[in-house]
Amino acid sequence: MVRRVYIDNKPLEEAFALLWTELENAGFFVLEGEEVDVEDALGRITVVPVVAKRSSPHYSASAMDGIAVKAKDTFSASDTSPIVLKRGEQFIEVDTGDYVPGEFDAVIMIEDVNFLSHDEAEIIAPAVPWQHIRSVGEDVIASQMIIPSLYVIGAYEIGAMLTSGVTKVQVVKKPRVGIIPTGTELVEPGGKEPEPGEIIESNSRMLASLCRKWGAEPCRYPLVADDKEKIKEAVLRCASQTDIIVVCSGSSAGREDFTAEIVQEAGRLLVHGLATKPGKPAILGLIEGKPVIGVPGYPVSAALVFELLARPLIYRKQGLRTPPNQEVEAKISRKLASSMGVDEFVQVNLGKVGGELIAYPLGRGAGLTTTLVKADGVVRVPRGVEGFEAGEKVAVSLKRDWDIIEKTLIVIGSHDIAVDWLGDILNRKFGLRLACTNVGSMGGLVALKHRESHFAGMHLLDPKTGEYNVSYVNRYLGGSKPVLVNLVLREQGLLVKKGNPLGVRGVDDLAGSGVRFVNRQRGSGTRVLFDHLLQQVGIDPGLINGYDREEFSHLAVAAAVKNDAADVAVGIYAAARALDLDFIPLLQERYDLCFLKGAIEEETLDALLHTISSPEFREEVMKFGGYDMSLAGQVIWEGD
Repeated sequence: MVRRVYIDNKPLEEAFALLWTELENAGFFVLEGEEVDVEDALGRITVVPVVAKRSSPHYSASAMDGIAVKAKDTFSASDTSPIVLKRGEQFIEVDTGDYVPGEFDAVIMIEDVNFLSHDEAEIIAPAVPWQHIRSVGEDVIASQMIIPSLYVIGAYEIGAMLTSGVTKVQVVKKPRVGIIPTGTELVEPGGKEPEPGEIIESNSRMLASLCRKWGAEPCRYPLVADDKEKIKEAVLRCASQTDIIVVCSGSSAGREDFTAEIVQEAGRLLVHGLATKPGKPAILGLIEGKPVIGVPGYPVSAALVFELLARPLIYRKQGLRTPPNQEVEAKISRKLASSMGVDEFVQVNLGKVGGELIAYPLGRGAGLTTTLVKADGVVRVPRGVEGFEAGEKVAVSLKRDWDIIEKTLIVIGSHDIAVDWLGDILNRKFGLRLACTNVGSMGGLVALKHRESHFAGMHLLDPKTGEYNVSYVNRYLGGSKPVLVNLVLREQGLLVKKGNPLGVRGVDDLAGSGVRFVNRQRGSGTRVLFDHLLQQVGIDPGLINGYDREEFSHLAVAAAVKNDAADVAVGIYAAARALDLDFIPLLQERYDLCFLKGAIEEETLDALLHTISSPEFREEVMKFGGYDMSLAGQVIWEGD
């Protein structure tokens, strides 16, 4: 029998409203309670009001160290006419929190008492009734409500309940979210290295962590291969054991995507396909009155769908409103095109440059897990809008704390491993964060010219002079007071497989030989260098197999060689060493950071220069090999 699967294009709000209505009608959001020890109740939500079982304090208690007295015995005391009180009859000594017997009605601080002997105490000021005495129920009275219902219990609430005699508390039962990872190609993390075609299963762990963050209890089920009956069995078992069913992968319309069929057979399929990007193949349905969410296999898609659909359900199931994400307005750094028929969600970095908040779009691939790590926020491009022009103001939903964003330095330009370690030390020592965008040296210069970054990383060779960076900076940034500071000297060369099986000796071996090459992108310093080397030996780039295939970092081209997607690449020694490749040296080049004088706070600049010159940074970078730190931190050139 031929499967017939159709992908819808349901607007997000419409799809969610449909699911929400069905769940309301099914009684899904009726609160369930359970009793827990107060000491284990941190972060839990009260299902009913909490009432004090005893007053606090439950006796008349001294609020000070001193003596308990009868106020009427002290009324005539003064500096000129001290009163002497007798122990036992007119006073007793008390410490803070001690019980004050009923015959005494005031406490005098120990600092205001002069003991003439063990049995006699002199005072020079009168006490008023109930001075420094905590009366019964001053804090809370038995039967008084101390915490309302649907209240998130914190550390202070735990203290208040225990003080009030409450040791058990009724809380909302945590929603149980069943997560079923599916896919024959998936393998568990931590085992042997995956074979080609095998994929580490990480989505279920990521979604489980989000569940815990939102107050739910995740239940991860074992991996299920792409077998319809086995997946259906897992889904039905999950539906009988949990409140929300999440199926990872299998939500699209491929040969082995069975989730929609299973939901249709076992319950009701409400939506198959959202008008979102990423996340289009998402599934919404009901089984046994419980929501089923089918999330796509790509990590960014899975995270987005789960955030948009599961998060509100989890909070509502706990009787809470979904906390709104803080939004800020920022200028988009470059044109952001989008499809008109979908709501597109774009991960962005944020940084304040010259007092203006700028959003930098990250890679938009649904499989780019690291964009979720790097992103400071998300820009939503509404369906019906073709995108945003460079410089346009956009709303950004924050994913990171604002104080971190305010301490972010934006580095745009060429990639180097040393920049990552520079950022690590700056964060640890000074609380500063580097957000790096690798667009090549020329792209870094343009960003700095447009005042869209704090620094540009570059290594642009001037073929006429053999000098690095100066002529380019002078041409693009002259009159802006640019400064070049050296970060590293590094070896550039050819990256080849271990043992150099093709016997490559230099760039002249790349032309017309069938050797597969992978290049760096136009505008990168490495591309400028490679073109210069080709010109020196008279090689036409068109004769090189793969000259037009581009990657955006040294590690990316090294990975292409390592994974047999290419035979040769141009890159730095550190990248070859990191991926266990052989390296054929070509030359040493200078990698500098460029900034504009006066554009960065002096304290921040001092922290950066101090770190670059520090022994710790030098030692970390030298571990990678292929680096010379003799000029690190030195000002190479200053312009007008």
